[in-house]
Amino acid sequence: MPLPADEKLIALSDQILQQFDTIFGLNPGFRPAHAKGIMLAGAFTPSAEAATLTRAPHIVRESTPVTVRFSDSTGIPLVPDNDQNANPRGFAIRFNLAEHVHTDIVSHSTDGFPTRTGQEFLELLTALATSDPKNLAGTPLEAFLGSHPKALAFVQAPKPAPSSFARESYFGVTAMKFTNKDGVSRFGRYRIVPEAGNDHLDDAAAAAKGPDYLMTEIVERVGRVRSSSRSWCRSRTMAMWSMMRRFIGRKIARFWNLAHSRCLLLLPTRRVSRSRSSSIRFRGLMELSLRTILCWSCGRRFI
Repeated sequence: MPLPADEKLIALSDQILQQFDTIFGLNPGFRPAHAKGIMLAGAFTPSAEAATLTRAPHIVRESTPVTVRFSDSTGIPLVPDNDQNANPRGFAIRFNLAEHVHTDIVSHSTDGFPTRTGQEFLELLTALATSDPKNLAGTPLEAFLGSHPKALAFVQAPKPAPSSFARESYFGVTAMKFTNKDGVSRFGRYRIVPEAGNDHLDDAAAAAKGPDYLMTEIVERVGRVRSSSRSWCRSRTMAMWSMMRRFIGRKIARFWNLAHSRCLLLLPTRRVSRSRSSSIRFRGLMELSLRTILCWSCGRRFI
């Protein structure tokens, strides 16, 4: 995917990154947002009815390799999974169409986004960086939320902790244009809904969980972790795992040994809105396999 050449867009992006660094601190090698996460690889198989909505390559092909990443919010690499600030959760899907050719879905677990444009988002981050969230009276953040009702609604929306990354719904951050084989186009946003339904924890149940309970659970769900592997170095391992793909080919890659483990079939239902009163549903089969991993600090094999 080509990098942007628009100088104004690049400057805006740099300013946004600077505000993330101000809010969360400098964490070299980690993503500025959703720093803590876990990556899986697998395959996506669309249903036949999906082709009525779009002629996109990953919908008309029999199967497409995918790379997915579940994550916690914030730019803090070791944010506890049961911290309220870890919401909304993120779910990114990359459809690998060919070498260096892909298309992505970027989603999170709150329906919507606080701002409409990058400039508005920068204003929100700047207000947050210069305000005390525990004492909003008279702060730039209070002024911004007061003049941006959608941002206020996003902040106030319930964001309960899920029992599992696989028991949460995710909403596409951006709208997409879907054009089918007949040339009919519609706009909509992806909704990724678990077949088993949503399952959220109340505050007391979330507080009783460990700091890496979501990362641990998805490992067990997808990789069927052996019981002897459960006393692992959670924090360092998960933090390094989120860096794995970014640093492959560099010196840090020597710490990792990749090999497919056993798989689990997940059957999400995707819902794409085509009008205010109707929607199209189509099912896709996503098979995710966990990778074998070596702890970067102690060399222990986990899966």
